[in-house]
Amino acid sequence: MSALPHAPLPPLPPDDGRDGRDGRSTGGTGDTQTPALVFVVEDDLAIARLVLSVLADFGFSAEGFSTGAAALRRLQTLKPDLCIVDLGLPDMDGLELIRQISQQSHAGVLILTGRGHTVDRVMGLELGGDDYVTKPFEPRELVARVRSILRRRAPRTGLVTGTPRRYASFSGWTLDCAANLLRADDGTEHLLGVAEVQVLRAFLERPHQILSREQLVGHRGLSPTDRSIDVRISRLRRKIEPDPMEPRTIKTVYGAGYVFSASVTWS
Repeated sequence: MSALPHAPLPPLPPDDGRDGRDGRSTGGTGDTQTPALVFVVEDDLAIARLVLSVLADFGFSAEGFSTGAAALRRLQTLKPDLCIVDLGLPDMDGLELIRQISQQSHAGVLILTGRGHTVDRVMGLELGGDDYVTKPFEPRELVARVRSILRRRAPRTGLVTGTPRRYASFSGWTLDCAANLLRADDGTEHLLGVAEVQVLRAFLERPHQILSREQLVGHRGLSPTDRSIDVRISRLRRKIEPDPMEPRTIKTVYGAGYVFSASVTWS
């Protein structure tokens, strides 16, 4: 199978007749001006072409890369809304690429993998991945998952002022929602991955309420065997709980979900 060029592919043009001021559709993000930009990092030519084509068909702007290095170079000059990353790349492990993307940008990450091992999926989520799709895949499901990630990551606004609420404080911690930065009163800081921020914000916006795994992940129909939310909860507990094995802030409600027991103030 031939590989994609190491330089980024030009975005594929969408079909004629789409909405938007520049003639392009919004890709389901709700923005009427600019479609969401997706980086596709995949060295299998057939799969890359398929993904780029279906993204264009659904109104996204997309660029393809056959190596992790090429994607990281492009990341220095252009910030995507989401990256679709194959774990089996020719120049670097996809897990390392996910880690670097999470460190260098606020882009969401969708893992596209042919690896069937649970450890690969768990590691991908640990390093900042938002979701994963296994090969072979249904193109429409891929698009649905892309849209789901973008919706979960869209800025939420305050109900009264209509302006974004940036800082949330609780139990000696402050989350800077714009920078994905969790800061303690003593100056300790943690740069959170997108997946961690998604879950933490869900808690902060609804403290003292039992939230199901589906509510925390952001979509319905979550498989009972999907442990992605448990991975994210574990990561958060290691950061904010004095004793992660005896959590006082993020508590498990067996058979129902989780509850955030701390009081929250927004500014």
